[in-house]
Amino acid sequence: MNNEGTYVEKYLAQTARITELIDPKIVEKMVNIVAQVRQSSGRLFFIGVGGGAGNAGHAVNDFRKIAGIESYSPTDNVSELTARINDDGWDSSFANWLKGSRINSKDCVFVFSVGGGNAEKNISNNLVQALKCAKEVGAKVVGVVGRDGGYTAQVADAAVIIPTVDPETVTPHTESFQAVVWHMIVSHPSLKANEMKWESVKK
Repeated sequence: MNNEGTYVEKYLAQTARITELIDPKIVEKMVNIVAQVRQSSGRLFFIGVGGGAGNAGHAVNDFRKIAGIESYSPTDNVSELTARINDDGWDSSFANWLKGSRINSKDCVFVFSVGGGNAEKNISNNLVQALKCAKEVGAKVVGVVGRDGGYTAQVADAAVIIPTVDPETVTPHTESFQAVVWHMIVSHPSLKANEMKWESVKK
C-alpha cells in the first residue's frame, strides 16, 4: 500500500467528498418540480444510455410504486426502441418516442447521463434531441449528470451536476450518485405516497 492508501480507501473518500459537495437546494428544487408534475397529473419520462438506461428502468419502478407517479422509459421497451433506431436512426429515437407518448407541458423528462449530451461532439445526441422536443412543448427537464452537465445542464429546470473529484472515476461516481439522488427524491416526505417494504416490516 502506498502513501495515498488503497484504491478502495481512495474511492470511498471521494464518495464522501462528493456527498459533501452536492447542493441540497437543487435537490429540493427537483422534488418540488416532480411534486408539481404529480399534482397536475403529468408523467415522468426517464431517459439515459448505458448505465443511465439501467438507472432509468429502476427509477421508473420507484416513482410509480413509491411516489405514485405515472413513469416510463424508452429503454424499457427494447422492441420499440430498436425499431425506432433501425427505421429512423439513433439520434431521433428518444425524441420520436416522446412524440409518440404525446409529451406535453404537464410532463417532465428526467435525464441520467454522465456527459449530459453534446451535439457538437456528437455524444449522446439522442438525449439532446429528446430535450429539445421536451422544451418545445413546455415540459419540465431535470437531471443528474456529471462533468460539466452538457446540454442537460444548459436547458434543465434543475440539474444536479455530480462534481468531478477524480477524472479517472467520473463515470462510476456519476452513475452511482444518480441512484443516490433519485432515491433521495422518491423517498422525500413531499413525494413518498406508499411505504417501502422493509421500512414497513417491524423487527
